[in-house]
Amino acid sequence: MRLALYAAVLVAGFVGVSLLVFWLAVRPPRLTVPLAPRDFGLAVEDVAITTDDGLRLAAWLVARPGAPAVVLLHGYPADRADMLPIAAGLASRFTVLLLDQRYFGESEGRLTTLGFKERRDLRRALDFLATRGVGAVGVFGFSLGGAVALLAAAEDPRIRAVAAYAPFADLRLLGHDLYAWLWLLKYPLVGMTRVWSRVFVGDDITRPAPVEAAAGLAVPVLLIASREDEQIPFAHAERLREALGRNPRAEFLFLARGRHGELPPDFAARLARFFLLYVR
Repeated sequence: MRLALYAAVLVAGFVGVSLLVFWLAVRPPRLTVPLAPRDFGLAVEDVAITTDDGLRLAAWLVARPGAPAVVLLHGYPADRADMLPIAAGLASRFTVLLLDQRYFGESEGRLTTLGFKERRDLRRALDFLATRGVGAVGVFGFSLGGAVALLAAAEDPRIRAVAAYAPFADLRLLGHDLYAWLWLLKYPLVGMTRVWSRVFVGDDITRPAPVEAAAGLAVPVLLIASREDEQIPFAHAERLREALGRNPRAEFLFLARGRHGELPPDFAARLARFFLLYVR
């Protein structure tokens, strides 16, 4: 009897810990980036985009009439201001849309779904750009934003090219990476976060995985990753490179050094050349 009680307490404790892990993942403390468009000489229009489930997403639009567009998607847990240095490097040649993803920045949402609903949010952003007369669109995403870009590109032909910097290949794999110190317990822990996602989101948010989406992409893809990335292990880039192996228009920029989000000095110019070649 006592043994059964101990077992029940351990199971209940594990379930409680798994719920806490899930909740911290989908409701992280938000990072406010202390940058503004005026710091980069950008004139922006504040716009709002409505999601399929009725949320209001905040965005900045840097309009360049007659030019193709690039959508910029920030990482986790930052906001659109983090994309301003890149926007400044693209704005002379493109219309640029900087989007606060759901839950982050000034956008609505009680939680992030780590790409699952965000990929559909990106499609609504493309709908908005279409109302402004923009047809050809490229997407640059960093970290979570890169995963969202890959997922959306597999479903929406309006995305002509994708540049993704340090995206995760698979949420399950990333969970196993983060909780490797738990040894075998990492597997049921990640499994329980999938259960909680069904409870709070209504679906398994780990599927589809960006690596699965990448395997079916025929559009140009520029994958950027650092071998020293301390947040998204380089193994994710290797999995994505393998998945993109059949895509003749896939390019890879693998950096020997650099922390998560650290950009090489000529990165904005490299990105502009990539989008100029494919987004017309």
